[in-house]
Amino acid sequence: MKPISFKRHRFPPAVILQAVRWYFRFTLSIRDVEELMAERGIEVSRETIRCWIIKFGPLIAANLRRRRDRPTGRWHLDEAVVKIGGRRMYLWRAVDDEGEVLDILVQKRRNKHTALKLLRRLLRNIGIHPETIVTDKLASDRAAMKVLHLQTRHMPGGMRENNRAENSHLVIRRRERKQQRFKSQGSAQRFLSTHGPIYNAFNLQPHLISRPSLRILRGHAEAAWAAATQAA
Repeated sequence: MKPISFKRHRFPPAVILQAVRWYFRFTLSIRDVEELMAERGIEVSRETIRCWIIKFGPLIAANLRRRRDRPTGRWHLDEAVVKIGGRRMYLWRAVDDEGEVLDILVQKRRNKHTALKLLRRLLRNIGIHPETIVTDKLASDRAAMKVLHLQTRHMPGGMRENNRAENSHLVIRRRERKQQRFKSQGSAQRFLSTHGPIYNAFNLQPHLISRPSLRILRGHAEAAWAAATQAA
């Protein structure tokens, strides 16, 4: 992983990293982060926090992505409608059967070309060949699977079969409401590409494990964050 440089920043790295972590880890706006900082005696403007998020968020996400273990080969793909700048767009999302976010694409269309783009990104970046790919009954998915010779692994179904992908949209829906919708396609893509790896690192699903196991997994998550945010 690449160390992160904090040169020419007035605030210490610990303050910057805490602000970035709060913003991506919890459903907070930049104004919320500013107020949390003020409560702790740190006076920093919203514009400064926004610049920290844009600069350091992708660097941390890239380091977390490099450190993360490979996901499973059972993938779930789904798309959701979002309004961005008053235009109807589609949020294409891929997760594995354990809820790990594999990739997210914000696109203007829901067609074969976009489905192919997402699948090719997955095959190139994930590094494993899928065992199964569960989607809804969208015809574009079937056409894309045929081009990539994945028909035998494709399992189209309804909401019940693809419930894992459907539920994964809920986190983004909450952020979308908190931010009063995304302002542009580019800003939405940047935020979601950064949010995914950070969400994966702290997605421990405490309702499914015991307290001792939760403490162990939280320790692993904290260690991953510390390694990903190591200063140069």
